[in-house]
Amino acid sequence: TSFTDFPTAAPPPPITTPTIITTSSWMDSRLWSRLPQPLVDRILAFLPVPDFFRARSVCKRWYGLLYSNSFLQLYLHVSPRQHWFIFFTHKTPNTTNIYRNNNLDDGEGEGEGEGEGGGIVSSSRAYLFDPYEVKWYTISFPIIPLGFSPATSSGGLVCWVSDEPGLKNLYLHNPVVGSVTQLPPTRRPRLFPSVGLSVTPSSVDLILAGDDMISPYAVKNLTAETFHIDSNGFYSVWDTTSPLPRLCSLESGQMVHSHGRSYCMNYSPFSVLAYDVSSNAWWKIQAPMRRFLRSPCLVESNGNIILVAAVEKSKLNVPRSLRMWILQGCGTQWAEIERMPQQLYAHFEQLEEGRGFHCVGSGHFIIIMIKAL
Repeated sequence: TSFTDFPTAAPPPPITTPTIITTSSWMDSRLWSRLPQPLVDRILAFLPVPDFFRARSVCKRWYGLLYSNSFLQLYLHVSPRQHWFIFFTHKTPNTTNIYRNNNLDDGEGEGEGEGEGGGIVSSSRAYLFDPYEVKWYTISFPIIPLGFSPATSSGGLVCWVSDEPGLKNLYLHNPVVGSVTQLPPTRRPRLFPSVGLSVTPSSVDLILAGDDMISPYAVKNLTAETFHIDSNGFYSVWDTTSPLPRLCSLESGQMVHSHGRSYCMNYSPFSVLAYDVSSNAWWKIQAPMRRFLRSPCLVESNGNIILVAAVEKSKLNVPRSLRMWILQGCGTQWAEIERMPQQLYAHFEQLEEGRGFHCVGSGHFIIIMIKAL
């Protein structure tokens, strides 16, 4: 008898017992102990900053990696550079009234007024902001003496300046490592000078400008002092630079630094003061639309100097807006690069309520912070 051939299914595969990898075998310490130490360091170098600090509690060697030059060089090589922001909480301003005279002559001049220590901040707690993950972290400063406030930062270092009028004492603080370096006091007594800091792999430059105390009750914007130290061990202790431009009106605050030059805002009317370290010279740069600016701020972004300000012009054909200008390569001209959309600015203006705002920049990010009530 013949039968028609029917398709038949393939024989089932042999039954095998699956291999189960347990957590205990995967995390067996003997596996990690056999890895070459350079490979372990390379793995740790790829960790995000918060995870790396948690991993430091595993053992003494991992804890000490933060102080290892070879590991830090590896971290800088394999880890992409990220720009974080550090913010401080405000404390009660100093209410001491001091007569301000911004004229270089002995007579009365423009820009007179009562000096206040506005913008001075607390020295106990700060907040780190990660713009990539949009996360906040709290960091404290228990080793900074009382009576000091953070004035500026650069290259991961924070400069703290004494609050009391007179010769200024300064500390350079690394909030990650926790190290603190005290600098020699300034040579001239000052109230609340503008402070600039530039940290590179080979040098540290610090500048204090303005608020010269010509008496216990009066200040003028007369001079600036610079401090320099480099990797070869050479340093200069608070050399007095060239005089500030006439009738300058500095607002006590932070300078920004780019390509060997420091910049700060000048008021009444608005302009920008620039200082070149190599030539030891100051000059003024006219601000764009200076008659219609409100809350102008200077920030540094990827080596560029950017002016951020609100524009309020009385003519109806120029609407209120928040704009950004970049300083051109010639060093004297500005070009508008960004303008906040009108609908967004209307919402921003409603939240701000005319209180003004601060700006900070780092890398590709610029953060605008509305002043508190």
